[in-house]
Amino acid sequence: MPAYVIGQLDIHDPDAYQAYLDGFLPSFERHGGELLATSRAATEVIEGSWSLPRTVIMRFPSVAHAKAWHSDPDYVELAKIRHRTARTNLVVVDGIA
Repeated sequence: MPAYVIGQLDIHDPDAYQAYLDGFLPSFERHGGELLATSRAATEVIEGSWSLPRTVIMRFPSVAHAKAWHSDPDYVELAKIRHRTARTNLVVVDGIA
């Protein structure tokens, strides 16, 4: 069953964040990740509240694949850049088969 990782982002150092983006795809694709959507500007909230301005939606073949990506040593190192340059929230949810 597919799984989705949904991220909220507030990038406070876009120039340094670019290093994260430059290294993102290899580990992401190695775990079967597929980028589905991302906001280049603030996310449009149509109901309720959204805590951070930008959004990304990623699909993986399963929750296990998503968690393997997130804990991959290469990604863990790369994520340190993300943590220094942006505030983020990430969740993983089961897809509907």
